[in-house]
Order: sequence, then C-alpha cells, then structure tokens
Amino acid sequence: MSDLDQLTQSLARNLRRWRNDRGFTLDTLAARAGVSRGMIIQIEQARTNPSVGTTVKLADALGVPITTLLDHEQGPRVRLAPPDQAVRMWSTDAGSAGTLLVGTEARGPLELWHWALMPGDGSASDPHPEGTAELLHVTAGTLTLVVDGAEHTVPAGTSAAFAGNAPHAYRNDGTEPAEMTLAVSLPPVR
Repeated sequence: MSDLDQLTQSLARNLRRWRNDRGFTLDTLAARAGVSRGMIIQIEQARTNPSVGTTVKLADALGVPITTLLDHEQGPRVRLAPPDQAVRMWSTDAGSAGTLLVGTEARGPLELWHWALMPGDGSASDPHPEGTAELLHVTAGTLTLVVDGAEHTVPAGTSAAFAGNAPHAYRNDGTEPAEMTLAVSLPPVR
C-alpha cells in the first residue's frame, strides 16, 4: 500500500470514528465544517484524498487536531499516566483532596469497576464496540495490560487509557495481589 493510500484509509477510518464518537450525522458535520455531505461520504469511503484546507475544516468541526485525523497508527493506542502526571484539582486544610488521574473523550454508558487479581491470574476480554474507551488506575501491585498483543507494565499509582475495541487482557505476573479501579465508557446505543 502506498503512503497516499495509507493516508486516505487512515483519514477515512478516523473521520468516521470521530464523527460517530461526537454523535454527528453526515449533515451535522457538513454544516459545522462547511464541507459538502457528498465530500464527507467520499472521504469516509476512502474514495478521495481531500485538500489540506478541507481536512483542517473537518478537524476543527470535530474539535480534534488535524494530526488526529491523519494518524495512521494501526490498532488502538495505550496512554500510561504515571503518578507524577496526576493533577490535584482541589484540597482542604483537613487533608481532603480530589486528583484527576487520567481522562479520555467518550460518550455513552459508563461503568466503574474494582478488580483484584491474584498472582498468576488474569482476565481476557474480546473487543468491545468501536468507540469504547477504558481507563484504569492500579492501586496495588503491578498489572500487565495487554492491548492488541502489546504488553504494558502498569505499576501501582499509574493510570492508563486505551480504546477497548481490540482484544485486551489484564494479568498479574507478579508475586503480590494487584488491584485496580477500571472505568469502561461504551458508545451510545443508536
């Protein structure tokens, strides 16, 4: 596949994904971007390679950087958030505090889980629907997060964000119990 073909395929996939994630119809995106509905259909079907100006208009209408629309990375990416990247949002003299650990852009149903994995144990998951986002925070031990075959070591105090539409698994390869809080955001039911 040529670089241009790869770019066209990436733009088609990413435009469709971000439009669906935002809940925009073709007409809504066309109106917001000032780009014809027909052009958006051609782009999403990878039948055309739009101008830079058209791509910028679409990115702006979706509220994402142009690089996000042109990203040709294969498979979902995982973003680890080490403890030093957590942001304390508020605190009191008594010691209460609220800290943002990790975030993602998502719409639809949201689930919050507490998991405990004993040494040598694990749990695998089939891919969730396109648009599913998962956030996790390891509170004890060390978790091995596997997303689309790639392993990520997530020690206690570290958070991670990833798209849940690829095969993924959680394992405890250590000798101590591992615990995590897991949030799963599913796409809206259409």
